[in-house]
Amino acid sequence: MRPFDYRRAESLETVADGGRIIAGGTNLLDLMKLQVETPDTLVDINRIPGLDRIEADGDGLRVGALVSNTDLAADRRIRAGYPVLARAILAGASGQIRNKATTGGNLLQRTRCPYFYDPAMACNKREPGAGCAAQGGAGRMLAVFGTSEACLAAHPSDMAVGLRVLDAKVELRGTDGATRQVALDDFYCLPGDRPDIESVLQPGEIITAVVLPAPVAGSVQSYRKVRDRASYAFALVSIAAVATMRDGRIADLSLAFGSVAPRPWVDASVTDALIGQTPDADLFRRAAETLTESAAPNPDTAYKLPLLRRTLQSVLHEVTGLSEAATGTDKAETFA
Repeated sequence: MRPFDYRRAESLETVADGGRIIAGGTNLLDLMKLQVETPDTLVDINRIPGLDRIEADGDGLRVGALVSNTDLAADRRIRAGYPVLARAILAGASGQIRNKATTGGNLLQRTRCPYFYDPAMACNKREPGAGCAAQGGAGRMLAVFGTSEACLAAHPSDMAVGLRVLDAKVELRGTDGATRQVALDDFYCLPGDRPDIESVLQPGEIITAVVLPAPVAGSVQSYRKVRDRASYAFALVSIAAVATMRDGRIADLSLAFGSVAPRPWVDASVTDALIGQTPDADLFRRAAETLTESAAPNPDTAYKLPLLRRTLQSVLHEVTGLSEAATGTDKAETFA
């Protein structure tokens, strides 16, 4: 690890004095050890007051950027009104990491693409214009949607998928003290020819909170994560779902897909084909086929397409009540 300066910010006003922000550091410190990131200065924001609170925001909630993943998943308001978010967080990493990882840091964690993590390999995300070694390389964890010739990397966050299905917004504070809210879907950038630009954060801006809308009354919520082993592993594919039934039909449905794109992925054509319909296995099969029609896998990620189709069909059975087979951590929860 290269030498660096360290300072503590006591207020939001002093954050913009320069340096790389650190909170939990669960991803940044690993990247510094590998010299993928080499900041000259780290600015510790853990002592800034007010960023570690979960507070009411109208009928919804405002989650401070420093709220740990453990505290967020355990909060009674989250578990009662937003169980899909609690389950997504608990599906990610170990308890020790969740104790340190923060809400803001989780959103900004970097891809786990093996070529990004290896400074000896070409990576446009790490060094713009260097090329993408993943093109034609080995990489079963890469994305199948939203990629470009410049980058095939997938976003790794479980929490972000749960937040996307809930239509959460990210609160940003600029150097002038002004704040703005950005929908999570607009917060992340697709790679295009500049995969190093991963979000709409401007120089000097900082994430101060995530804002959740009012809970969806009567909804059934589920988070399904498929991975190589039962714990401490990144998803091969994941799906967050929030469904509302009325008179035996799907009255409303939101779906978000993880580990398949550079950001939590949403396909409106899938939900449009399902809302208003009576749950049916053939309907779910057709929706799953629609989802993967636009996919662009490479040979190492082609397996994700049938895996994603099967997982989506299973989750749809679960949240619509067509099947009661789900148990354990994959069991859907209802917000009454």
